[in-house]
Amino acid sequence: QVQLAESGGGLVQAGGSLRLSCAASGRTFSSRAMGWFRQAPGKEREFVSGISSWSNTYYVDSVKGRFTISRDNAKNTVYLQMNSLKPEDTAVYYCARSRGSWYGQAGYEYDVWGQGTQVTVSS
Repeated sequence: QVQLAESGGGLVQAGGSLRLSCAASGRTFSSRAMGWFRQAPGKEREFVSGISSWSNTYYVDSVKGRFTISRDNAKNTVYLQMNSLKPEDTAVYYCARSRGSWYGQAGYEYDVWGQGTQVTVSS
């Protein structure tokens, strides 16, 4: 059974950087798209970024130019480099495996989820 494990969250000042990692077990990693979602307190979970199996990427407007998603298929790991962090980026960040090779923005398009990692940006 595939499992995802996020790491790299923490507390950072506004303007700082963090790199989230998501390590996947199993042999299907390279053939699936991956996505990052986040959920802030009192808000619904939102899609942040996705990367297809051939490394096409997408970002929501609020993080475009600040966040970079990447994947290392040899390590079964997807990354989210977050720069110029803002207090509104504070949330629990989840990685998820897509049901196919292309990323979607809806949660139902993903079949495996990590446990989440907390990112807190202080002002």
